[in-house]
Amino acid sequence: MARSEIRPIVKLRSTGGTGYTYVTRKNRRNDPDRLVLRKYDPVLRRHVDFREEK
Repeated sequence: MARSEIRPIVKLRSTGGTGYTYVTRKNRRNDPDRLVLRKYDPVLRRHVDFREEK
């Protein structure tokens, strides 16, 4: 059974310039725009914004 395209896998890249990424799924119906989450960057050792990249 194929995965639904309603919840695609997206990469979240740190805006701190470290190149650290998280991988998650998002609901395309609830979040049609690019996702921005505030998460922990272990390289900077603080919370920064992570933006969705293609």
